[in-house]
Amino acid sequence: MSTEEEYVEAVREQRRHKDEFFAEHPQSPIPQADRDEFDGLDYFDPDPDYRIVTTLHEHDDPEEITVETTQDGERRYLAVGEFRFELAGESVTLQAYRSPGDEGRLWVPFRDATSGEETYPAGRYLDLEDPDDRTDDGEWVLDFNGAYSPYCAYSGAYECPLIPTANWLDVPVRAGERVREN
Repeated sequence: MSTEEEYVEAVREQRRHKDEFFAEHPQSPIPQADRDEFDGLDYFDPDPDYRIVTTLHEHDDPEEITVETTQDGERRYLAVGEFRFELAGESVTLQAYRSPGDEGRLWVPFRDATSGEETYPAGRYLDLEDPDDRTDDGEWVLDFNGAYSPYCAYSGAYECPLIPTANWLDVPVRAGERVREN
C-alpha cells in the first residue's frame, strides 16, 4: 500500500464512483422518485486503522447454513472459515461465508455497536474477491472503510440476507457507510 494520504484519497474516489452510480444508474437502489434529491451516501471518514490484514482460518468441514432475509425468505451459504483479529482494542472473530458454487468470493456480513444508531440497523457487508483482496503472502484484507449497507437499506423492493448472530460484534466499527444524519 502506498502512503496514508494516497490510501485515503483512493477510498474517497471509490465513494465518489459509488455515489455517482446511486444517483444515475438504472440499477441504483435509490428509488427513481428520490434521485433528484440524492446528494450522496454518508460515510465515516476514511481511517487506515480499519484496514485489517489477516488470515482466513478455514474450517475443515464447511457447514451449510440457512440465513433469513428481510422479506421472510432464506438463502444458503457455506461457513468456510473465520477471521480473527484486533479491532478497537478488542479481539474479534468474523465468520466468512460463500454462496454454494461461488469459489472466488467471500461474504463477511456484520453487525456492531453502531448498528441502529450510526449505521443501518440490520448490519453491513464486506465482499472479498480472490485474488483482489489478498496480499502477496496470501493473507486477506478486510477493509472496513468499504463496509456497505445492503440495497434493502434504501428500498423495500430488495430482499437482503440478515446477519448471522455469529457475526454480531460488541465493538463499534466506525468505518464505511453510515446512516444519513437528519
